[in-house]
Amino acid sequence: MLKLIDLAIQASIEAGKKIMDIYASDFEVETKADESPLTIADKRANDVIISYLKQTNIPIISEENKQTDFSERKQWDQCWIVDPLDGTKEFVKRNGEFTVNIALVKNGTPILGVIYVPDFKTLYFSEVETKKAFKAKLKSHTVTLDKIYDTVSEIKPVKGQDKARIVGSRSHLNEETQKFIDTISENEEVEIVSKGSSLKFCLVAEGKADLYPRYAPTMEWDTAAGHAICLAVGVTVTALPANTPLQYNKDNLLNPWFLVSNRD
Repeated sequence: MLKLIDLAIQASIEAGKKIMDIYASDFEVETKADESPLTIADKRANDVIISYLKQTNIPIISEENKQTDFSERKQWDQCWIVDPLDGTKEFVKRNGEFTVNIALVKNGTPILGVIYVPDFKTLYFSEVETKKAFKAKLKSHTVTLDKIYDTVSEIKPVKGQDKARIVGSRSHLNEETQKFIDTISENEEVEIVSKGSSLKFCLVAEGKADLYPRYAPTMEWDTAAGHAICLAVGVTVTALPANTPLQYNKDNLLNPWFLVSNRD
């Protein structure tokens, strides 16, 4: 497992370097069939990550790959789930809140996760079985694994706050999210915390937020790595309205609504 974590970390950082090369240029933005943006950074980051992960002979689900039919995928007991550039809208806006997401899933449940934030050179990673997640602030995109492990700090959620810190948009809350916030605010003070991409999961995992309700479409590659980091520190990621753990490598890779929570 440690070798797989090392490989995923290296893949994420190398992909982040490719992303930042494009970020510094006058890049073009394409529009995919679902009207979401796509840049050359997505494609080049994906190429880098696949070149690393294919060494493991573990099958890969990536946003930028052609998806394998479920008749074959359902035979997989484990697989990588990858978003080479999560938060392309944030990338296009140039606000820095975009990430590289790599997760390893076994029997539908994340068992390790890596999230790299290339513009901030910040790395999050976890191994769920050990119940530990870590954060490191890198000095460069060429730092060695030894240097990374020398500088990591363990992250944990924070319980028992005097107000509910809810991850959401400051200006574009949809009706379902507003209803959720209104229900919480009936009993306690609420603070809205805004962040892009999979960093929303990291906010809860590292104790900077308490709840992240998601009443909008996401795909498995948007959530798997963040889910792994949350699971490692005891933060739940629950499918709604079923109130069951979010599952992966499903027939339909679209997620249901979900809630990330550090509350019992």
